[in-house]
Amino acid sequence: MNFCSSCGTPVKWAIPPGDNRERHVCNNPECGTIHYQNPRIITGCLPIYGNQVLLCKRAIEPRHGLWTLPAGFLENGETIEQGATRESWEEAKATLKLEQLYTMFDLPHINQVYFFYKAELVDMNFGPGEESLDVQLFDEQDIPWNELAFPVIEETLKYYFQDNKQQDFIFRSQVLTRSHLDR
Repeated sequence: MNFCSSCGTPVKWAIPPGDNRERHVCNNPECGTIHYQNPRIITGCLPIYGNQVLLCKRAIEPRHGLWTLPAGFLENGETIEQGATRESWEEAKATLKLEQLYTMFDLPHINQVYFFYKAELVDMNFGPGEESLDVQLFDEQDIPWNELAFPVIEETLKYYFQDNKQQDFIFRSQVLTRSHLDR
């Protein structure tokens, strides 16, 4: 952030009075707006049909042309469940029954938190939405592991196929650092 969204004056990086961490603060003493920037929430689904997983091939940046689970930024006024369902419809035209919150990933170095729900495909009526080039069901051996868009997708899929063998699907929470993303 370079300029105050309230008055247009350049901002400085400072600890405001009564706070304990640096924030973007407007340099205009008449404005003085403190711009709080908080983590972005990404929500999505791990759509399952039998033992297969539904993946979407990205039609947008970042990672255009790579495979992902249907997910995206949470919108104001919606729950993470509603966001996961909406993103699955927008990207895969998939109707899902959410089963459980399955994985959560903290990426503090890029201010993001990801939530994925394990979900059952209600029917086989799915297809590419506006942000997808293709949508397909994959068995474990057919997953395009070297063409996955993000580490959180790879980790969620690994957990699923591991848990599927024991038929014991537990919630997982993990912190992913920059080293996980540099691949």
